[in-house]
Amino acid sequence: MRLPLYQVDAFVIDGKPFSGNPAAVVPLTSWLPDHVLQAIAAENNLAETAFFVATGDDFHLRWFTPVLEVDLCGHATLATAATIMEKLTPTLTTVRFTTQTAGPLIVRRIDDQYELDFPALPSQEISPPPGLAQALGAAPTHMLAASKNLAVFSNAATVREMKPNLDFIKQLDRDGLIITAPSDTSDHDFLSRYFAPHAGIDEDPATGSAHCILVPYWAKRLGKTTLAARQASARGADFGCTLKNDRVLMRGGICFYLEGNIEISA
Repeated sequence: MRLPLYQVDAFVIDGKPFSGNPAAVVPLTSWLPDHVLQAIAAENNLAETAFFVATGDDFHLRWFTPVLEVDLCGHATLATAATIMEKLTPTLTTVRFTTQTAGPLIVRRIDDQYELDFPALPSQEISPPPGLAQALGAAPTHMLAASKNLAVFSNAATVREMKPNLDFIKQLDRDGLIITAPSDTSDHDFLSRYFAPHAGIDEDPATGSAHCILVPYWAKRLGKTTLAARQASARGADFGCTLKNDRVLMRGGICFYLEGNIEISA
């Protein structure tokens, strides 16, 4: 069996490749068994591989890390939408996805970027788990949680330079750990990093699902609904974000990196 494969950098900085987060995108005509999808994602060895099947005017979308299926993934959704709108159906300017757990997701093409329409996930303050400050090398000023844990710091340099204990993070409840702080530059309102060793991703280069949590937090704290965000991973990633009622709009650029085929016997 031969399947098409696209690799796309999503949420790139200034339109440049090798920034943002690389995602694999695999169009399907019908669903393969889950163990085959998981094996393909493991073989790709990227943070996420997205698989989709056209269903009428919509597309059914799923995301896999190298070790498990996830409930929501922003950068691979962006990459999939760009693949559909630029490579497969160039007449489209809007793509609607159906998902198993995240509900309907819409992506719009706006000039040379793409805008995700994702659910806002407000967080609640919690007590830091014992040992967190030692595992991170610094104590957060606030600890919150939604689907992911969120540790807030006062200093951007602390977030940039942090070398956390990944074994500690792997044992946390919920889906890994976001760390965040106000930006120390005029180009961005806040910066963040995200660690998900439980999902086979020590540090994710660009994480749309994390911004579903970050944007409501920073919008309330800063008193503004339009925010510029930098994910301060080694690759770096830029997000243009808007909080609109119970939705987070995330705008980002993409770069196509690779196009080819997968050969499997399923």
